[in-house]
Amino acid sequence: MSDRDYTEELRSEQHYVAMLHERLDAERAEAATRFRAALAGEGESLVDRDARVRALMREVKRLSITDSGLCFGRLDALSGEHAYIGRIGILDDGPDAGGDFESLLIDWRAPLARPFYTATAIATQGMHRRRQFHSRGREVVEFTDEIFGRPGADERGDAALLAAVNAPRGTGMRDIVSTIQVEQDEIIRLDAPGIVVIEGGPGTGKTAVALHRVAYLLYTHRQRIERHGVLVVGPNPAFLTYIGRVLPSLGESEVVFATVGDLLPGLHATAEDAPEPARIKGALSILDVLAAAIADRQRLPEEPIPIDLAGVALTIGADTAQWARQEARDSGKPHNEARAIFVDVVSYVLVERAVGRLVRSSPLPVDDRDKEQLRVDARAELAQHDGFAAAIAQLWPRLEPARLLAQLLGSHERLAAAGASEALWRADGSAWTVSDVPLLDELAELLGRDDSAVRAAAAAEGRRQAAYAEEVLDMLVGRADSMDDEDHLYATDLLYAEDLAERFSEQDNRDLAERAAADREWTYRHVVVDEAQELSEMDWRVLMRRCPAHSFTIVGDLAQRRSPAGARSWAAMIDRYAPGRWKHRALTVNYRTPAEIMELASGLLAEFAPQIEAPVSVRSSGVEPVIRRVDADGIAGVIAEFEAEEADRPGTSVVIGPADVPGAVTPARTKGLEYDAVLVIEPERILADGPAGAAELYVALTRATQRLTVAHVGDLPAALTARSSVG
Repeated sequence: MSDRDYTEELRSEQHYVAMLHERLDAERAEAATRFRAALAGEGESLVDRDARVRALMREVKRLSITDSGLCFGRLDALSGEHAYIGRIGILDDGPDAGGDFESLLIDWRAPLARPFYTATAIATQGMHRRRQFHSRGREVVEFTDEIFGRPGADERGDAALLAAVNAPRGTGMRDIVSTIQVEQDEIIRLDAPGIVVIEGGPGTGKTAVALHRVAYLLYTHRQRIERHGVLVVGPNPAFLTYIGRVLPSLGESEVVFATVGDLLPGLHATAEDAPEPARIKGALSILDVLAAAIADRQRLPEEPIPIDLAGVALTIGADTAQWARQEARDSGKPHNEARAIFVDVVSYVLVERAVGRLVRSSPLPVDDRDKEQLRVDARAELAQHDGFAAAIAQLWPRLEPARLLAQLLGSHERLAAAGASEALWRADGSAWTVSDVPLLDELAELLGRDDSAVRAAAAAEGRRQAAYAEEVLDMLVGRADSMDDEDHLYATDLLYAEDLAERFSEQDNRDLAERAAADREWTYRHVVVDEAQELSEMDWRVLMRRCPAHSFTIVGDLAQRRSPAGARSWAAMIDRYAPGRWKHRALTVNYRTPAEIMELASGLLAEFAPQIEAPVSVRSSGVEPVIRRVDADGIAGVIAEFEAEEADRPGTSVVIGPADVPGAVTPARTKGLEYDAVLVIEPERILADGPAGAAELYVALTRATQRLTVAHVGDLPAALTARSSVG
């Protein structure tokens, strides 16, 4: 194509893409208008209005995608037809003669768009050309063409791919919707109803593939998934912030992002336990400890507890409490729910004993009706009996997860009584760590709801809303009093305060993500777990509870496992919940890390995980890693020099090192992230930091997309010595 032809073609493509943006703007405006009208909801019931508002809210969010890259390519068929591919689908204004709407832009997830990612020079799939646009905002600044079937044609479209991977990094992950590769596309569109494990080394794009898979599942199974949403679990808040813009850029918003420390509403745990308590808390054997801690609170009286009932002196002895406890435990109900059974049995014994003594001491005959009245009176007295309430609180108290676990972890005696390791003790039992969250969630299941507290809260809320409704009614009545008789409207003839309060309580204007994140019992239709190799057995137990259908996309790399409670094999974690219902797929190409850097990291991988094959880098940067030896006093200077050099370059940079190095972040804080330039400080100390040290150093070495510098004070780790003279 001549320069003149290219310029004319570019102008034509710019005109078409401008038209697409005009259509998008019109759809946005129309959706916003319909949304405002739905909020008014004239003539509709609250239920109908709520459903319409939520549907239109989703439509507004779907259309609120970034303007940049709305249309990123064109696919030309051998037949002469062509189709434009983009982030969402856009249809023409009206149907043609056959009643169909013309697709002005095809959603990248649609079957018609798949050849854009999978057609090759050999397997053309009926395609002649793949054209990829490069945009700045709404403007197409250039395009590249790949002609299929010609000799020497590149099968993978590396021109566009390499332009993307070589571009400077920003503060957030970019979607890969315009450069999805064949092995990635196969996983994204995999029709697997159960669990899919995506395993890949650094830079293989496994996180991006998982997020695009979510977008694809929402596109193909929207009705099944969207009403309950998707949960995305990541290793730390920084990572979630980094990936947070990908799905919205693809038009999807019904997603909750959380770390394991966020899975309980109202709790945000970020602190980590030392390796030994983390290992203990992460193993399923901790379930026995939790059950024992609860059982320890279901007590028998050491001495009979005196209870005066109906003028009769009675006691709650060990035999009565033993019977009541066994009945409550045998019910299989959670502790707080089984409490009612315990109370019923003890009440029955006390009432029958009291009635029996009253009958025996009565100077007159007592018939069955009188006996039943005595029972009714005795039960009513027990319900208000302070001594009885205190006895029940002592023998079968209401328990709350956080208080119970805090008291357990903060007490040597309680730990011993529950058969737990002393390694779990800490001075402040409520100093929550990430490893505590699954324990708290499990206790919420084992304890169940405290119905009395729930009922009291519901009653209080009902009274509050009824009071508010009364005020509204007073306003309506006042307005009615000022009307002419013929127009008089008596609001009290239409609604009572309780009715109005009930209608108010039906309204919940939070979006799905807000409602789901605030509800511990919310269940999702699909869950994505990134850095999944770090999750413990207890973590998986929580997540499987959040998704009873066991529909998961699991992303990880066993070579990067640093948690002592993490996965050593996928089968060990998954088979317990979905035997035979999970598939493993591997990504083998490294799109992020240059070959020069990956060669250095591969030496370390071969040493600590020889069974795992390093991914093959798709590119070479021509820049070798720099390795420098400095004395301890020179670390600050190396960091300052690195930061000064990178300040004048585009992109992002980071200093990674041990926790006590000023200005450095730990390897764990950078998991899943990528930077143009990385300075790794004191790799020998990272490697020596416990059994996970090798995995952490591997993570640190594979974060860079362009430049890597390693500064060491002590002896360089053996796996890196081959390059110790570089720099």
